[in-house]
Amino acid sequence: MTQGLRKRGASWNTIVVIAAITCAVTAPPVMAAPPTSKELDPVPMVTIPAGAFLMGNPEGKGRADEWPQRSVHLDEFAIDQVEVTNERYLAFVATTGHRSPPNPYGTGPLSSVKGIEQLPVVQATWYDAKAYCSWAKKRLPTEAEWEKAARGTDGRLFPWGNEPATSKWANFDREWEEEKTLHPVGSLSGGDSPYGVKDMSGNAREWVQDWYDPEYYRHAPDRNPQGPDKKGVVRSIRGGSWHSPISDITTTARGRGGFALQTHGTGFRCVRGLEGQVQQK
Repeated sequence: MTQGLRKRGASWNTIVVIAAITCAVTAPPVMAAPPTSKELDPVPMVTIPAGAFLMGNPEGKGRADEWPQRSVHLDEFAIDQVEVTNERYLAFVATTGHRSPPNPYGTGPLSSVKGIEQLPVVQATWYDAKAYCSWAKKRLPTEAEWEKAARGTDGRLFPWGNEPATSKWANFDREWEEEKTLHPVGSLSGGDSPYGVKDMSGNAREWVQDWYDPEYYRHAPDRNPQGPDKKGVVRSIRGGSWHSPISDITTTARGRGGFALQTHGTGFRCVRGLEGQVQQK
């Protein structure tokens, strides 16, 4: 194990920390209870086991808001295996009367566009994402939950490991090409995380629960961090999009946006607590 990590450039200190975290990240993904026809949001969810993982980057690597790297313990939770699709989001709109997101593919309502059903929904605000997850009896992930689901426990740079991203593993660094821009969710299986969670790098950026604070990692708790207590207008966004450079699709890169932000690169996925729900802030 340590030899493989050295080949990928891991420091000796990182190797020691990793060795201390005894969790097999290469095990097959553990699927939560399969959805039933009675569920409002029948999508596969992946169980992320309780335990510690390496969050953030060592100082000098990545960006300052990712520092320092530390071991963080999370309770068990389940996360949507794929990003919320247009099909799923429009079912929510039809059921609740919630507003439909703008159509990034042309004129007319989003529901009139054919062939985009399995593309991730974009142009959703943070409030839209929260409303959807609440309707589905779920919630948005915390930054810590999102990062653990994306990278496992060994501090890897990308969901698939430390090898640089390619178009076989992630949809990134592209220009807008209408319906050809976003990929159907889950279609790049080579980019899966150690737990089998898909599209955590590129395709659509993802809203998370936390308020954004560039200094939060320096004083965050090391068990189940919920994000800063302070209120504001900026929430964290993770994962990068189809337009992001490679530096923005790493498992540690932190984005941010205001409540009303709507872009054709921002979507979301939901989680469900398995040891008691965490309240949204």
